[in-house]
Amino acid sequence: MSTKPIKCVLLGDRHHGLSEGIRSLLQRQFQAVVTVTDEESLVESAVRMQPNVVVADLSLTRGESFGWLRRLLSRQPESRVIVLSDYPEPAVRQEAFEAGAAGYLLKIEISSQLLAAVNEVLAGRRYASVAAAKEGGRLKPD
Repeated sequence: MSTKPIKCVLLGDRHHGLSEGIRSLLQRQFQAVVTVTDEESLVESAVRMQPNVVVADLSLTRGESFGWLRRLLSRQPESRVIVLSDYPEPAVRQEAFEAGAAGYLLKIEISSQLLAAVNEVLAGRRYASVAAAKEGGRLKPD
């Protein structure tokens, strides 16, 4: 008898209210949603659990913006990571992708785009938030 691997997501967020809303969305698609509240726990949990996808709030870090992402991917290179952010600036999105993120999603779009972002990165594609490409109401080229 073979058992199916558990579909799991690791969520890194310091804000309890936001993380509970995100957890609720992710539980529609995943059997297990594990939440951590600091960057060290995020890296260690990703290595230990090997989740299908990691969703992490950029504000989780207290140091270099994407240092946690580089550390996570150096220890768990097959991880698919979606960064949640308040910053719509293309430069921040580009920095996330250069650090190894598979997705970049603005927090204002979580309810409408999170599951689409998860599906895209699990399919091996990158996902960039629609509003992350906007600044001042106008689309800006990458």
